[in-house]
Amino acid sequence: MTPSLLTLEGVSFVLPDGRVLFRDLFESLDARPTGLVGGNGVGKSVLGQVCAGVLPPTSGVCRGQAGVYYLAQQSDPGEGTVASLAGVDAVLLALSRIEAGSVDGADFDTVGTRWDMRERLADALTGMGLSHLAEDTPASQLSGGEAMRVALLGARLADADYLILDEPTNHLDGVHRAALMAWFKAWRGGLLVISHDRTLLNDMTRILELGPDGLRSFGGGYDAYAAQKAEENGAALRELASAKAERSRGERALRELSERQARRSARGERAGKTANQAPILLGRRKEQGEASAGKFRAQQTLQREQLNERTRHAADRVGPSTQVVLRAPGVGATEGRVARLSNVVLPWGPVHLRSVDLTISGSQRMGIVGPNGSGKSTLLKVLAGEVAPAAGIAEVYVPFARLDQRLSQLDAARTILDQLMDAAPGVAEGELRTRLALLGLETSLVKRPTGELSGGERLKAALALAVLSTPPAQLLLLDEPTNHLDLASVQAVERMLREYPGALLVVSHDAAFLSELNLTHHFGASAAGWKFDTA
Repeated sequence: MTPSLLTLEGVSFVLPDGRVLFRDLFESLDARPTGLVGGNGVGKSVLGQVCAGVLPPTSGVCRGQAGVYYLAQQSDPGEGTVASLAGVDAVLLALSRIEAGSVDGADFDTVGTRWDMRERLADALTGMGLSHLAEDTPASQLSGGEAMRVALLGARLADADYLILDEPTNHLDGVHRAALMAWFKAWRGGLLVISHDRTLLNDMTRILELGPDGLRSFGGGYDAYAAQKAEENGAALRELASAKAERSRGERALRELSERQARRSARGERAGKTANQAPILLGRRKEQGEASAGKFRAQQTLQREQLNERTRHAADRVGPSTQVVLRAPGVGATEGRVARLSNVVLPWGPVHLRSVDLTISGSQRMGIVGPNGSGKSTLLKVLAGEVAPAAGIAEVYVPFARLDQRLSQLDAARTILDQLMDAAPGVAEGELRTRLALLGLETSLVKRPTGELSGGERLKAALALAVLSTPPAQLLLLDEPTNHLDLASVQAVERMLREYPGALLVVSHDAAFLSELNLTHHFGASAAGWKFDTA
């Protein structure tokens, strides 16, 4: 048996508002590459931080935390530098102070044996194709892919025994995803990856699922995990159907029994009225009848509760549904030209990729692909009129919506229902609620500020705002829409976008996601410029 590197012993975590994220977790983490999956909001990132010693658990203990390196989920490079993104800024600052004459013992403790960290960082940047960056380059100047690659350098430089990485493939293009997975295969320490990337998860030898009932372990990669979950869910659905059928039969039998009991009681009452008996005997018979009827009702209530309890138990075993419906009543198959970039020169980016000519017609569904820094997001911004081209014409001929990586078109302080009522005047509130419910946004969610929703819920809200507004978007421009989503949310979004009847341009590095969207074309960055292909 592989020895444990990290051990969870009765670990629980309770949020300041009293909500329990997880309770009494017992698990051993060894050198096997392990993927951690679960729904948005169940506490995957918090558990990763507890395992790394970044956060203390509310109760319980995580043993063996020495030598653990934790990489937080990268959502925004922030105001730091390349050195801080790589997690070596403290060492480099201590080195600079020592070089300037410091004799402070704390500086020497911070450096330890890492006297060559400045050279190691420069070599690592060069090896990652980032030689144009320096240790003091502001993080704000980096693209999302560059920021992630720099952050991952920290894991390489950490000399750790165990790596805990939260969504490490976010923003990475195909080439750098492949390089990351090759490094994982060569890595000889422990590895826990929190991810929704199905390709990456398939390279794991074990999957841990965090859910309301705690942690469950599955051998193999994502495909094996998904197959077992599908089998379990199928069995749970069959059990639920059986429980519902039994409940229906039981309710019918109870109604028939109740009707027979009522007829017997009615006959008894009529007989009592015509019988020549003393009033005291008639009263006693009435009391006995009422007691018998009360006992009968109690038995029926108990039987109904037992039937309902079996149905509830069966329903609890059924996994979360990805069956969502995107109703876009005002969006239809568009005829003619939808948008174009004519002789456009992008304002920045690689010289060979700055010239763009593209026409979108009808209901084309296009995946925009290419390496980090090739200008994919800039292309969408130019098309949306948010950034002016250096030359050429960018035009859109239909109502459209661009959903950026931060979903900034949502007002975080307001509910999606309020925002949608403003965007769709004249549409009844009940109709909007129904359409939001079909997207999986139930009453409790549509009444919460969108800033409090999970990543998947916010994306559904943004899509609803785009296609249910007046007029609705006939063209969607989506920039990495699956970043920070759990697997169930990714699959729900795939289903929603397959149903969307308008034109679609999607920037994504997730090949599995793009393959599920019924794309008609790819527009890809290559060494010879932008290339238009049939999907």
